Amino acid sequence: MTEWRRHLHMNPELLFAVENTAAFVEKKLKEFGVDEIVTGLGRTGVVGLIRGNLGPGRTIGLRADMDALPITETSGQAWSSTTPGKMHACGHDGHTAMLLGAAKYLAETRNFAGSVAVIFQPAEEGGGGGNEMVKDGMMERFTIEEVYGMHNMPGMPVGHFGSRVGPIMASTDEFTITIKGRGGHAAQPHKTIDPIAIGAQIVSALQTIASRTVDPLASIVVSVTKFNAGFAHNVIPEQAVLAGTVRALTPEVRDTGEARIRQIAESIAGAYGATVDVWYGRNYPVTVNHAEETGHALAVAAAVAGQGNVNAGLDPMMGGEDFSYMLLARPGAFVFIGNGESAGLHHPAYDFNDEVIPHGITYWVKLAEARLAA
Repeated sequence: MTEWRRHLHMNPELLFAVENTAAFVEKKLKEFGVDEIVTGLGRTGVVGLIRGNLGPGRTIGLRADMDALPITETSGQAWSSTTPGKMHACGHDGHTAMLLGAAKYLAETRNFAGSVAVIFQPAEEGGGGGNEMVKDGMMERFTIEEVYGMHNMPGMPVGHFGSRVGPIMASTDEFTITIKGRGGHAAQPHKTIDPIAIGAQIVSALQTIASRTVDPLASIVVSVTKFNAGFAHNVIPEQAVLAGTVRALTPEVRDTGEARIRQIAESIAGAYGATVDVWYGRNYPVTVNHAEETGHALAVAAAVAGQGNVNAGLDPMMGGEDFSYMLLARPGAFVFIGNGESAGLHHPAYDFNDEVIPHGITYWVKLAEARLAA
């Protein structure tokens, strides 16, 4: 299984263009004797169905993501990416290998009632592949009643797990604010409507959304990450463009963030005689773990790793995850598994820790057997 993981690491693919990875997964599932294999869900996703030997029953889904990132690798590993500008910097190669390992074991033993759907998803890194699979009718087609996901976490010791009930990862929205003023000579600013000065005030005012609008016990991040304006030292430009991201852990705070960005931008621009256009795009929703299913997942993790190695109150993170769409469609839980001391996710020196693989496989197998006990 380490060989599978390293093969995938050497051959990264992006977003929905994971045809070779999906073919590798399909080939392995056929070798394992999986009962039913469907490809092309969510464009390039793969789902395998494994039926238990202990009688009929429910179906649960176990999900792994397959896509890589547009980053040039610097890990120096012998199995580094062979494709310049692409690498598995988030561990999806490890996620895929662990779920393949679990599928192999479950297809051999079938010590459960009902069925397990192993879900291999494309385009987690910004493409919303999870949403595409849901929209393709995956849950209904396989009558999935519960769904579970897992992600590695650098800095958490190998063999440890963590999760929490409720919001665990944030919504991921984007905004662009275009300020249209009146350009002119920099030596005569009184004859202009300066979009740079207006933009600077908007940037400062946006920080009050977190500090003065949202409850201090709630969480929101409003980060302006682009400020583009001007082309010469002695010219005040006609317009300035700001852009950034908004992260929140509840739908209500998410709505507040969008509304306040519009209000602040329009009010400040209007006060100085400028016009403003605010584009706000909603991406992944909040990833919310369901209470009952999270309890089951944490109990299995404790049985696998020991109670002392499971953090049931893991702090939520302001990063995003499109497993959120699957949790909107069905109850389930998203857990983290320790990757040990490694470079951080999305870092060019990151590499999935192969020592994690048996812990992840064991968790998947025990979760399936526990949730589908006869």
